[in-house]
Order: sequence, then structure tokens, then C-alpha cells
Amino acid sequence: MKASEVLKKNIEILSRHTVKEDSFVPGSHAPLPAIDAVKDIVSLTKTIIFTDYFYKRQPEEEIRQYYIGVNVESLYSLLKEQIARGLLFNSDADESLTPKRAADLALAFIDRLPEVKRLLYTDVEAMFDNDPAANNYGEVIFCYPVVNAMTHYRIAHELHKLSIPVLPRIITELAHSKTGIDIHPGATIGDHFSIDHGTGVVIGETAIIGSHVTLYQGVTLGAKSFKYDADGNMVNCPRHPILEDHVTVYSNSSILGRITIGHHSVVGGNIWLTHSIPPHSKILQSKAIDASFTGGLGI
Repeated sequence: MKASEVLKKNIEILSRHTVKEDSFVPGSHAPLPAIDAVKDIVSLTKTIIFTDYFYKRQPEEEIRQYYIGVNVESLYSLLKEQIARGLLFNSDADESLTPKRAADLALAFIDRLPEVKRLLYTDVEAMFDNDPAANNYGEVIFCYPVVNAMTHYRIAHELHKLSIPVLPRIITELAHSKTGIDIHPGATIGDHFSIDHGTGVVIGETAIIGSHVTLYQGVTLGAKSFKYDADGNMVNCPRHPILEDHVTVYSNSSILGRITIGHHSVVGGNIWLTHSIPPHSKILQSKAIDASFTGGLGI
């Protein structure tokens, strides 16, 4: 068969609408969110929050205000368009009302930027204080993947609280793919949050984390089981752990279900925990068993 015939045949097949494909495609014909534009939103927000690190340093406040003003206006413009696309994503929302609603939501997000900045600087402070290998705050901001992950999360969480569809998930998944840290935008995380190393950390949608909490690599704050309604559909209800203030969880531990880890507790590495523990607890592994093997038997 000639190349042209193979190409023509498969183009015709791939161009047909299938029932499965149609069931997956959003009902609205409005443009879908643009991944590159969402990346620009995060980049602009990061530049605004960490101005001295990701833009020209401007000691004079008037000049600094000018550059931040330019970036905030660009952010507002991008946000309006992408929020509008998000609102119409797989939705029957009235397209004529969407631009006004999107503009209001974009302003509401920008109004929360000072608080996002405050929280991120407490995160940087916590990471520096918890890592003797860090030489200064700038090194943490420039180099640590958790700063990238937390910047994405803090932005996405504010958008999530505004009930903006899909964009928060895009933002946190961008960080997940880059850092290996998977934080759902619906999770609630207090100030001075630190993740050391970070790879493999998973924080579920309904997790609640207090202030001054530290996690190490490979920690999972996940669900133990799921609830279903009468029709067999999964119910979105609180199913992830609550970590109170000043909790530390060491590497590769899994804390599952709607349980509470009391304040000032320490959960050691490689722990599987499915029950609540009171404040000031220390949960450690049992002692390792030293077993001898003969001729490789049992390995």
C-alpha cells in the first residue's frame, strides 16, 4: 500500500467522532485553558512575590513599584482569559456572563497575593531553619524544589478557594511533574511549612496541615478507603489526615484516612499509620530483626 493511501485512510479514521471521544470532550465549544498561558501566570506571580530573585533588583521603592505594577497588570490580563476558559470547561455556564465573572475572580485572586506572599516567605524561612546545608534564604528560593512546589500550591489553593475549575489542578500538576511533589490544591496547609528533599511526597485533597509542620521525602497523606452513594458513585468527603501544629513526619511514611496526628508529634520513617495519635506522641518502627540465611535461602 502506498504511503499516501495509508495516510489518507488513517486520517479519515482519526477524524471521525466516536461515542467515547464525544463523551470526554467538554460540552462547550469555548477555547480550552492554554497550558503555556497558565505557566506564564505562575511565572508572573513568582516574579511578583520574589521580585529581587526573579527580576532586576530595584532598591528604590518607586521603581520597584513600577515593575511590579507592570507584572500585576499582565497577570490580571492573563488571569481573566484563562479563568474564563476554566469556567466554561466542561460546563454549561452562560458564555455572555463569563467575562465579567472571570474579571471579578481575577481581581479577587490578586487581592489575596499579599497573603500568598506572606505564607511563602514563612515556608522559605522554615526550609532554611530545618536544613543546616542551606547557606542563606536566597539559596533556598533559587534552588529548592519545594519552593517551586509550594509556590504552585499556594497559587492553586487560592484559585481553588474561589471555585475556579481545572486551573488549580493544572498548576499543581505542573509542579508535580517537575519536582515529584504532589499536592492537591484543595489541601489546607498552614504557615512555616517545610518539605525536606521532597521527591515522592503526596498530600491529598482533604488533608489539613497546621503550622510549623515538616515532611520528608516519600511521605503520603492519603485516603484509606472511599465512600459511595446509592448509585455507586464515589463521594467526595473528608478522607485524608489532619496534622496539627509542630508535627514532623520522616521519610516514606504513609498516614492514611481521616485521622488526627496531635501537635508536637513525631512519626518515624517507614511507618504505616491508620489511627489517630495524641499530642506529643512518638511513633517509631519496631526494632529490626537480624536473621541469618544459609546458602541464600529465604532471600
